[in-house]
Amino acid sequence: MAARLMQFERLKIPELLLVSPKKHGDQRGFFSETFRADSFAAHGLEVAFVQDNHVYSAQKGVLRGLHFQLAPHAQGKLIRCERGAIYDVGVDIRVGSLTYGCHVGVELSAENWRQLWVPPGFAHGYVTLEENCEVIYKVTDYYTPECDSGLAWDDPALGIDWRLAHADITLSDKDRKHPGLARCASSLSLWSVGNL
Repeated sequence: MAARLMQFERLKIPELLLVSPKKHGDQRGFFSETFRADSFAAHGLEVAFVQDNHVYSAQKGVLRGLHFQLAPHAQGKLIRCERGAIYDVGVDIRVGSLTYGCHVGVELSAENWRQLWVPPGFAHGYVTLEENCEVIYKVTDYYTPECDSGLAWDDPALGIDWRLAHADITLSDKDRKHPGLARCASSLSLWSVGNL
């Protein structure tokens, strides 16, 4: 039964999963199970979420990221867009991984109802493709300021096409100051494949 309620697709980096919950609708509206532990477990993901975050962005072109938390408070994230549309990106920061420094991007929207699973060992960010976007995401560890870190969204080494011109992107002061991948190498050694 659980498998019919939620579809899972492994992406170019197989640790990143696109999750598509089913919607059951009638004249009243719809019902959808947006997370099921048994469905995740059936795909090898034994996850325990401890915090839900809800983010509103008024403008198109708001970019949040690229964010991650260092050990011992690494976070896995399950992201969905419940209003509007975003381009969501996960970047592999696991030193020694065959896909280190590579990324996958997908569009998540209220219309397509898809979610992206981004495990620990990945940086995450998204840009709003419409005005008035709301994003909800579940995380596997609590926000911990001393472990909070990030990568430059426009690092040429990452080569991310955010689908918008740089002049149309709005960033926080904090996100504007994140270093590139090469400058993060020493802290990222905690993400070596053997440690995950």
